[in-house]
Amino acid sequence: MYEYRKLPVGLRTIKTAIAVIAAMIVADQFGGTGDKLVFAMLGAMSVIEPTFKASLEACLSQIIGVIVGAIISVLLLALPISGLTAVGIGIIVIIVLYNKLHLRISPSLPCLIMVMMCTGGNQNPLLYALGRVWDTAIGLIVGTAINMLLFPYNNSHNIWVTVKSLDRDLVHFLEDMFDGDRALPDAKKMNETISSLEKQLNIFGNQRLLFHFKQQKKELEQYQVCERQAKKLVSHMEVLSQLEIPGRLSPENRKRLAACGAEIRDGRKLDSVMELDVVTNFHVSQILSIRRELLDTLNGK
Repeated sequence: MYEYRKLPVGLRTIKTAIAVIAAMIVADQFGGTGDKLVFAMLGAMSVIEPTFKASLEACLSQIIGVIVGAIISVLLLALPISGLTAVGIGIIVIIVLYNKLHLRISPSLPCLIMVMMCTGGNQNPLLYALGRVWDTAIGLIVGTAINMLLFPYNNSHNIWVTVKSLDRDLVHFLEDMFDGDRALPDAKKMNETISSLEKQLNIFGNQRLLFHFKQQKKELEQYQVCERQAKKLVSHMEVLSQLEIPGRLSPENRKRLAACGAEIRDGRKLDSVMELDVVTNFHVSQILSIRRELLDTLNGK
């Protein structure tokens, strides 16, 4: 991991500050309204997200918000009503519109645009609206560029750590399964770890590292194989955890478990084979084989 992650201030916080300053510098030179710095700041802050997809969604919500607020403001300013009356009507219209369209984004930005335009004095509403869109676009473009190019978020290390944690949980599960008592372990913790892995993979899949897309695609395919193997592991473990008591281990599985570092305290000898023993050893053998495949996949073998 990067050394600067040890700082008390997170990378995303630092990137946000840099994006805001850069956007304000650009907007100061090329902005279209008197409040250009404010809207450039809002645009830049909104797009500093962990994934490229989330940044694009933030861009879309900001542009929609500015355009909706600007259009409604232009229409309201054309009516023979006071500014405060226009604000009241505009807020109602915007909220109802967002609800009817089932938009999941907040209506606060278009309401802000509408308030500022309806109470901003005598100025050309159309030009003012276009200026708002332009100022926000500056913040969005600058913020997105910085978010992609400066310390791009990469959670591949978190995925690797999660898979390794899954392997440790697996060894503990098998130790608990064959510790010599009648209490069987629960696969719940493994399911929780896999859920965490799925979330990490979703973040990784929604990220686009500009100069490493091919490498990232290869990594994603590798991690997805790990996820499928992990789910197979849990399915076999759930079968074992539903047995009333575990069967006796075969010498081969006992040797393989010892090679994994598992401490097996169940000393029952497999002097005669029963159905329970067959079921137990089948699933243990599958678990150990899938575990080996998972680790090999993780290590790129």
